[in-house]
Amino acid sequence: MNTENTKAQMRKGILEFCILSLINEREMYVSDLIDELKKGKLDVVEGTLYPLLTRLKNGEFLSYRWEESTGGPPRKYYQITEKGNLFLAELATTWRELNESVNQITKSNNPTDDSDRSLSPNS
Repeated sequence: MNTENTKAQMRKGILEFCILSLINEREMYVSDLIDELKKGKLDVVEGTLYPLLTRLKNGEFLSYRWEESTGGPPRKYYQITEKGNLFLAELATTWRELNESVNQITKSNNPTDDSDRSLSPNS
């Protein structure tokens, strides 16, 4: 089984949540988003990000404004909408619940975690 593919799918599944969370803090340009995602160890390329931003905009979760740039073409800055804030709140609740569930399940089933074993291998 390819673990890289599985890890990529896991990251992809939380990307909308991460993007909305970042844009909720402040309006952002695409390169700002990419930089912030990289800081969080989520490497995303423009080819992945633009379709996702378009889908979020078409779903009325994001809007944007154009701003002139001194060093090139105008820039599109994204901001979260009221509908986007409601969706983000739902995603945050789902993330907390999912995170708790996964932590509970994996804590008792993690083969590398010796702290929860009632019997040590040397008993």
